[in-house]
Amino acid sequence: MSHARTRRTALTTGLLLGAGALLGAAAPTGATSRVLTEHRLSDRLVELTMDSPALGGRSGVALLTPRGWDRRRPGDRWPTLYLFAGGDGDHRIWTNLFKVQDLAELRDVLVVMPGMPLFGFWTDWWNHGKGGSPQVRTYFLHEVVPLVERDYGAGPSRAAAGESQGGFGALGLAARVTGLFGAVAAFGAPVHPIRHPEMWLSGAKFVGVDGYAIFGDPWKQWRTWLDWDPYHHARGLRHTPVYLASGDGTPGPLDGDEPDPHIPGTEKWVALADDGVVSVTEAVCGEETRMLSDRLTSLGAPVTTHIYPGGHSGTYGHRELRHALPMLTAALRR
Repeated sequence: MSHARTRRTALTTGLLLGAGALLGAAAPTGATSRVLTEHRLSDRLVELTMDSPALGGRSGVALLTPRGWDRRRPGDRWPTLYLFAGGDGDHRIWTNLFKVQDLAELRDVLVVMPGMPLFGFWTDWWNHGKGGSPQVRTYFLHEVVPLVERDYGAGPSRAAAGESQGGFGALGLAARVTGLFGAVAAFGAPVHPIRHPEMWLSGAKFVGVDGYAIFGDPWKQWRTWLDWDPYHHARGLRHTPVYLASGDGTPGPLDGDEPDPHIPGTEKWVALADDGVVSVTEAVCGEETRMLSDRLTSLGAPVTTHIYPGGHSGTYGHRELRHALPMLTAALRR
């Protein structure tokens, strides 16, 4: 279910709040983060280490800075692209593997790449009804966005993209927080996870995480599973340009060197997979992507969809981000 340095999955819970309420109001009590360290890694790349009350620990955030950023004055703002990490939570994936620093289209864009806990699913964890950290959605909305908009030149013109769980997070936020992003893209993502709950619960267990702490039981806490599900809240994306991409689970040209591992608990979906499928995780993501695409099309939403041969452990996000960039940057220019 994962590339050695990326990919896992995504889900959430929460109240429907507008972007103004979430981003304009003061952060919840005890949820104000602070920057512990700031390191320049290259002429454009800056890495922050944050102390995050929402996560209950430290988190890394990488910034790919635009031209003129080092000479910024108070009040200077740049259009901002948020890139969401996959299930391994590695904020460095976008520069180390996907080489976003090489994209000329982003020379005048601030790119913000937050990390998250392993298999954090960009959600505020249910924690068996107790709530509390990690609150990954709260971390992004109340800590990362206010911080970079206050201190690092991020502007209110925002777009977002994510791979695997990051795609779920980007789409779920765009669907539930009206006006947060002007455009959004997801690559190889679980965009309707309650459709295949065994996949994501088994994936969590496989990497040593209690999936029931994240989501609850899909039969007993199904409202929690649906709360930020992009398919369930597709109406919230009717006016947001969306780019959806996923492999179909068959062998593809950019697959990783190692095949997807067998994940105990996914035998049902392995048995139901079409002939030729070698990555059941990506086949499931592909099915959910088609479902969301059809739903958005029926709503008249501006959606572009690319289904291709490929598995879940390759570098397709590198290619698909480049396909999505014209849509994302067009939204940032508005």
